[in-house]
Amino acid sequence: MKKHNFNAGPSILPREVIEKTAQAVLDFENDGLSILEISHRAKNFQPVIDEAVALFKELLNIPEGYSVIFLGGGASLQFCMIPFNFMEKKAAYLNTGVWAKKAQKEAKGFGEVVEVASSADANYTFIPKDFTIPSDADYFHITTNNTIYGTELQKDLDSPVPLIADMSSDIFSRPVDVSKYGVIYGGAQKNLGPAGVTFVIIKDELLGKVSRYIPTMLDYRTHIKEGSMFNTPPVLPIYTSLLTLKWLKEQGGIQAIEKKNIAKAELLYNAIDNSKMFVGTASKEDRSRMNICFVMQEKYRDLEADFMKFATSKGMVGIKGHRSVGGFRASCYNALPIESVQALVDCMAEFEKNNA
Repeated sequence: MKKHNFNAGPSILPREVIEKTAQAVLDFENDGLSILEISHRAKNFQPVIDEAVALFKELLNIPEGYSVIFLGGGASLQFCMIPFNFMEKKAAYLNTGVWAKKAQKEAKGFGEVVEVASSADANYTFIPKDFTIPSDADYFHITTNNTIYGTELQKDLDSPVPLIADMSSDIFSRPVDVSKYGVIYGGAQKNLGPAGVTFVIIKDELLGKVSRYIPTMLDYRTHIKEGSMFNTPPVLPIYTSLLTLKWLKEQGGIQAIEKKNIAKAELLYNAIDNSKMFVGTASKEDRSRMNICFVMQEKYRDLEADFMKFATSKGMVGIKGHRSVGGFRASCYNALPIESVQALVDCMAEFEKNNA
């Protein structure tokens, strides 16, 4: 039976990327060694880093004056690296969910934190609007896509101070005007590669302006200077990410993949909106294309476990909602084919027909 992978992360990767990675695990570039055992200083690995950086810049149309680096520690480590490197006295944060709140919490250890707006009172079902960003803040931090609650900022904001964005779960899903951002960062395990590597895009001129001592390993300048090779990088996840970037270019780039993502999201949201049994949880104007969250109408709520069992029998994987909100979540990342979304829609329709 075919599996339809809606996992929120680690998540689906293109099949050809998995197969090429598997081959490299056995024998990297016919070198007689696995990519798991080569030196990161090997002459045939440096081109992997170089090409991955080049494709980042090409696909995202990154302007001059920005660096791209690959680090460990996940996006969660960036929650502290960001204020370490950029916060002198005060920073502003938009609270749109669990991960935004965690980033904000870490920053409080470095100075004053201004929460410009929050949707916590509404269980993060919408993105706050009409907020004021303090012009004297060192930076303004946002989380563009909220995986748990299914909300997404799909337009680049204008900010009077450097804009810093956690794009872990929607990077490469839509065009981004990188020139509007001071930093874009994220874990790879959604649209880029397997868990274990973090990407950071940094506007170089913002670095070196804080007065505090920054530990060597937490200083972005260290990793820019050493080309992501200051310490042993996560070799395999970087290689798989390179393969994904190549795949993305072959698909026609970000404009082409965005059209596919829109089509997938519209297909599933239309099914939810026209259902008697299921209902979406996020505000319609802020709905995520990447993480589509829904529950059962109140009178059918006791059927949720039955639907999970039925969906699993039909090959649906990973549609259980986050433990903090319940219900269901279908993560529709770049590599998920629209056929899988159609299979889920058909599954929902069949269950509703038999039980509503």
